[in-house]
Amino acid sequence: MAKATYVHDGGSIDHTPSAAVAAGDVVVQNDLAGVARTPIAANALGSLAVTGVFDVAKATGAGTAIEAGKKVYWDAANGVATTSADDGGEPATAYPYLGKTVKAATDADTTVRVRLSQ
Repeated sequence: MAKATYVHDGGSIDHTPSAAVAAGDVVVQNDLAGVARTPIAANALGSLAVTGVFDVAKATGAGTAIEAGKKVYWDAANGVATTSADDGGEPATAYPYLGKTVKAATDADTTVRVRLSQ
């Protein structure tokens, strides 16, 4: 008996949100983060990209530059990618991993280019 059956290449996953999701929204399911390529209506089947390269929102201001090749995580509370895996709260909570940057972003840049990887 087969231990596994191929379903698809895994570049995207099915997602049925309880609330509407806009194209470009980062959606977190426990430790899995994905990006909605198209809008998904509430309670309707859609998909999230879990691979690919995306320009993702980042904080701006002094000390917010991100070098190419850095691991980034999703800070859902602030809606930005961050190089910190920990929210700094007590007890410490881990941000879900998004992927690695493929292009440097300056302090003034509002986005950073990220290759999603899970």
